[in-house]
Formats: sequence, structure tokens, C-alpha cells
Amino acid sequence: MADIFSVAPATLLSFAVASTLIELTPGPNMTYLALVAAGHGRRFGFATVAGVALGLALVGVIAALGVGELIQASSLLYEGLRWAGVLFLLYLAWEGWTAKTNVVSSGSVSHGRYFLRGLVTNLLNPKAAVFYVAVLPTFVELDQPIIPQTLTLSAVYVAVATVIHVAIVVLAGSLEPLLNEPRRETVARRTLSALLAGVALWFGWSTAR
Repeated sequence: MADIFSVAPATLLSFAVASTLIELTPGPNMTYLALVAAGHGRRFGFATVAGVALGLALVGVIAALGVGELIQASSLLYEGLRWAGVLFLLYLAWEGWTAKTNVVSSGSVSHGRYFLRGLVTNLLNPKAAVFYVAVLPTFVELDQPIIPQTLTLSAVYVAVATVIHVAIVVLAGSLEPLLNEPRRETVARRTLSALLAGVALWFGWSTAR
């Protein structure tokens, strides 16, 4: 039986498995993290991961307080959030496509800039809010305090997502030394940027009501 600060172990395990399967599905975070890590290196990728983790955590807290249900219930709020997210992803794809070929070696790029982008990308992600409102509650035991369980499960989800995101950065970052040659760097960056644009369009289609 879960107490007010935890969830039953079996529930935690099943929720962790579900979170893993969801996070392994290609999406905006996965594509953008690969773009950053392959183009700028692992340090910038990890900064983005930190922003993503904070964004997911904040959305979890917001959902636990009931704001997620308001977004889910309001077509205006949901559509505004959805289109803001799509446009932001398209902007990131455009920026990646048009960046100069010396992006890998540039020392003027700020880690904080990528942290904020990871944060904003997830705050503008209505699917994250829907996950917390529609999926996470199915793992909550109604005879126990709801908010502590919700926060615990949210922490598990953020932890699972962060582990997967770190793995993506490590794998994509291993390509950075190969991309110091300008032509290869341009091809790889534009390929990932095109994929990110495709993900943004898919994101807009898949989140439509």
C-alpha cells in the first residue's frame, strides 16, 4: 500500500516501463537533442537536457495543481500552446539549417541559451500536459493522497526521460569529431534540421483535435 510520499513498487515499475516506451518514440526532444549534440558537442547537449528536464518537471507540477486539466478543457488554450510549440520547433529547424559551418568550433555559443531552449520547447508541448492529465492518473491509487502520488510519478517520468535524453546526447555527440570538416558538418546539420522540421509538422498534425 502506498503512503503519502510514495507509490506501490509494482505501480512504479509499470509506470517506468510505460514512460520508457513513450520516450523512445521519436519526437521533438529526441531530434533536437541529436541536432545540438552532433553540431555543438555533448556539453551543449547536456545543457539542453537540463532544460528539457526542468520543463517536464514544471509541467508535472502544473498538472498536479490542476492547470493541465484547464488546458485540456480549453480549446483556445490548447490550440495556442500547440501552435506556439510547432512554430518554435520550426524556428529551431530553420536556425539549424541556416547556421554557419563553424558552429562546432564556435566558442561564443552560450550553454544557457540551449538550456532555455530545452525548457521552452517542453513548456510549449501540449502532449506533455496531456500525458500528465490522461496517462499518469491511470497509475494513481484513488484511496491514497493524489498530489503526492502525482508528484512521485512525475519525478519518475522526468528521471526516465532524462536518462534516455542523456543517452541520445552521448551517442550523437560521438559524431561531433567527424563533423569538424565543414562539408560533412553542413550535410549532417541540415539533415537533422530537416528531420526536426518534419517532426514539428508531425507534432502539429498528431496533436490536433
